[in-house]
Amino acid sequence: MPSDFKEFDLVEIRFKGGRKDFFRNTSRLPLVTGDAVVVEAAGNGWHLGHVSLKGELVRLQMRKKKVPVDSKEIRGILRVATSQDVERWEAVRDLETGTMFRARSVVEELKLKMKLSDVEYQADRTRATFFYSAEDRVDFRDLIRRLADEFRVRVEMRQISLRHEAGRLGGIGSCGRELCCSTWLTDFKSVSTTAARYQNLSLNPAKLSGQCGRLKCCLNYELDTYLDALKDIPQVQRPLQTERGEAFLQKTDIFKKRMWFAFRGDNNWVMIPTERVREIQDMNKRGEKPENLLAPVLEEERAPEVSAHVEGNLDRLDDKIKSGKRSKRKKKKVSAEQGQPVVAAPAPKLPQKEKLPTPKAPAPPSGTEPAASATGAAEAQSEVRRPRGSAARPLNRRSHRNRSDKDNKEGGKPEGTADTPKPPRGNEPRPPRPTPNPNGDSAPRAAGEGGERNGRSSRRGPRPPRPGGGSPTGAPSTPAS
Repeated sequence: MPSDFKEFDLVEIRFKGGRKDFFRNTSRLPLVTGDAVVVEAAGNGWHLGHVSLKGELVRLQMRKKKVPVDSKEIRGILRVATSQDVERWEAVRDLETGTMFRARSVVEELKLKMKLSDVEYQADRTRATFFYSAEDRVDFRDLIRRLADEFRVRVEMRQISLRHEAGRLGGIGSCGRELCCSTWLTDFKSVSTTAARYQNLSLNPAKLSGQCGRLKCCLNYELDTYLDALKDIPQVQRPLQTERGEAFLQKTDIFKKRMWFAFRGDNNWVMIPTERVREIQDMNKRGEKPENLLAPVLEEERAPEVSAHVEGNLDRLDDKIKSGKRSKRKKKKVSAEQGQPVVAAPAPKLPQKEKLPTPKAPAPPSGTEPAASATGAAEAQSEVRRPRGSAARPLNRRSHRNRSDKDNKEGGKPEGTADTPKPPRGNEPRPPRPTPNPNGDSAPRAAGEGGERNGRSSRRGPRPPRPGGGSPTGAPSTPAS
């Protein structure tokens, strides 16, 4: 510290029950917060207390409590308490409990309407202060005489409020913590039910009152914050007028700025913001009534979802892939006789279940061998070049016949071929098998003499001859020339 610095000579001392007072350190004792010191008592004698505050903070505290610095009522500090002073003070404190119970019994005997809450002995045991609370004025002259004669001390009666009484006794509040008045609260301000109304609390005395039987001091802690928030809340003194009826205010959320209204005879509450309440109030002043409490909802255009964009992109991608798969190759076919290349259009793809009719092979002329006609048709088919690439088909008989018939339709038939009736579906020109003649010859039958039965070719072979000779169809069989 600087050499010319002068420390503030006033010190705050704490006594029993949280009572605090200011004393002057005239001797400039090196005190530390928490030290036990001996101070001058109000009358005669001395008392023991503990340092609670020192330095410039004491000046601010005195200014807050409006205590003048140069007051003559401020007493001085005698010395730092010794171990003997502390032992004597502790012995005196042990007498306080028994003295309080004895004094209460005397009050009951005298039938006084007062309540003794605490007793405090002076450290030198020359004076005892009795703290009591009463609703009306009490005549306790007889009580003082009896207490002074019984305890041999100087008696002082001091009336305190119920809040100070709870602070001296201490306890646990409904919040689960130690009472504020017994720990840190020194100034008691008046609390009214208006503070509870501003905070939208239920006016239940059992919940709003503390252990002292008065309204809780904590109701004033957040009152200023609620008052600032209520500036933006409209005051609803009359019900809101709508076409449906009158809406009455039920509840208000101050910090979220929401208000709940209900119609007469309806248990359902409608929550609307404070801006809507002001709007309805302005309409009612103009003589207008809204259809409903809620504001009309404007339908906004919904933005397309992500799935819609993705599906659209995939569709366009499929179209590109399909267009790219189109065959650009040209198929070349050679005519059977001229040998000139014939460009044929790509065959359209048919459904899988659809089948084209099979072409009928031309019937061989009469008097020619079936084997010769079959070999001629095979040579004509071998002269046509098979398609390549994606137009190729499985090399089975049926697909080969369908493709050759289609090529004949598109590219033209070879010269010299005559139009012949097509056999029914499933027929195929085959050389007839030799059937035994009734005469013993093994000459083959001509095509058309038994090769077809009921419009179908006989693939199981010829039937055995009937008794009496003749063919199965009834026509006489003649040997082939």
